[in-house]
Amino acid sequence: MRDYVSQYRDWLEQTLQPAEAKECPRPRIGVLAGGADTAPLYGPPNLGEIDFEPARDLGFPGQPPFTRGVQPNMYRGRLWTMRQYAGFGTAAESNERYRYLLQQGQTGLSVAFDLPTQMGRDSDDEKSLGEVGRVGVAIDSIEDMRVLLHGLPLDKISTSMTINATAAILLALYVAVAEENGVPRNAIRGTIQNDILKEYIARGTYIFPPRPSLRLINDVFAFCATDVPKWNTISISGYHIREAGSDAVQEVAFTLADGIAYVQAAIEAGLDVDKFGAQLSFFFNVHNNLIEEVAKFRAARRMWSTIMATRFGAKTNRARALRFHCQTAGMTLTAQQPLNNIARVTVQTLAAVLGGCQSLHTNSFDEALGLPTNESATIALRTQQIVANESGISDFVDALGGSYAIETLTHQIEKDALKYIRRIDELGGMVAAIEQGYPQREIQNSAYQYQIEIEQKKRIIVGLNAYTQHDETAVPVMRVDPQIEHQQVARVRKLRETRDASRYTAALEQVKSRANGTGNLMPALIDAVKAGGTVGEISNVLRGVWGEHIETLVL
Repeated sequence: MRDYVSQYRDWLEQTLQPAEAKECPRPRIGVLAGGADTAPLYGPPNLGEIDFEPARDLGFPGQPPFTRGVQPNMYRGRLWTMRQYAGFGTAAESNERYRYLLQQGQTGLSVAFDLPTQMGRDSDDEKSLGEVGRVGVAIDSIEDMRVLLHGLPLDKISTSMTINATAAILLALYVAVAEENGVPRNAIRGTIQNDILKEYIARGTYIFPPRPSLRLINDVFAFCATDVPKWNTISISGYHIREAGSDAVQEVAFTLADGIAYVQAAIEAGLDVDKFGAQLSFFFNVHNNLIEEVAKFRAARRMWSTIMATRFGAKTNRARALRFHCQTAGMTLTAQQPLNNIARVTVQTLAAVLGGCQSLHTNSFDEALGLPTNESATIALRTQQIVANESGISDFVDALGGSYAIETLTHQIEKDALKYIRRIDELGGMVAAIEQGYPQREIQNSAYQYQIEIEQKKRIIVGLNAYTQHDETAVPVMRVDPQIEHQQVARVRKLRETRDASRYTAALEQVKSRANGTGNLMPALIDAVKAGGTVGEISNVLRGVWGEHIETLVL
């Protein structure tokens, strides 16, 4: 080893450096925190500098610290769940898309809701005007959820719902409809995103202040631990943090810091970390830098395993294992030369799979222009299927483990992310840090730097600031019929006219009483949706008790 190290250093000085001095360097952006550049070549000296110990830092797949994956055999036994995030217009239209995707080989549902549903507004609310069914499906009541899930095998598939402020209400609707279809609540599988802290940081679809929002999340944890044990109660999301402009290190750090806040709040509420911890999941972005992204996922797994064991005393492997869904990076897609996005999504798919994801959504090439068409959504799904069945990488467990570059970057990302977490601890935890604007400010600075690099052509984006063309071929763009808003408004108004008014009133009074007290809200929410209470009406009851969050201006 000593002889190789000496030869390595000689090669750097005598061979590489003279070669690089002769050439005009191409634009190259550092991938680590602060824009630090990668080494030209990684080898044993790099591992020596980080005091790399395989037994401690790698372990084995399916065992702590889970650097190499959360299952012993990973995809050799079962492939990742292939989800295509979908939802638009009415529940009937979205149900048709789900059926189509399942026929094409999709193995799990992923539901996108429109902004009014996410913000706890019914379709006939004046603040919903122009937004009904636009960026997702409009769900106002149990009637809409019945249509959305009609004919779908709820006992065989898992359903992911990207919903946060109103997550508990949408889970209540899902439970109610599943039971109507003869599927008991202890048999349904899926995930609600339910991650409100990242809404304050990066996305903005919050309703209530942080502390009552955390109480509502804890109620979901406790309810599912006993009643819906196969449901992932939260998907702690770095995806939107990255979409807002963070770098990879910030994505890991702020996501895990959110997770720390949720676990701490649950423990303080008296919940068992090994029980609710087993139902936590994560949601990460996956970008174009393949090596960095693989290292990012491995670092996140190792960090979370250590955090759960040393900080919170988790004893079971299930509670320590970071399981995650991935989505390819929407912000990397270009409206210019949109077919190039197929190549970008393919690279990102490889990174997600080599990084050990448990489920994956691949973006469609036309999403910088509008909602995906059936054709573009199929191509995105086929991308996953080709990688799964033709690339050969699913036959390997952690194929890149042991790579000098991978292990060095995994260590560096972990080291830099822990610095952020220590700073958040110094500020009083993630809720206090959000109230002080710390993560928001860090993300804004990173996003600004990224944009400057593009404008100055230090970062090349093919088709955007290099290799451009003026005679681009137009691609079909999906349009949502504006008439669906009128239809949805009429639908929710008819529900109010026909429901049992006394049952509805009693159910919402019970929600109000629970919100004012300390009892678990989930049983009351399920009773309320069964009685015909709408998402907006139930949200308004909670608004009346808890108030609404006012964003802290960060400059």
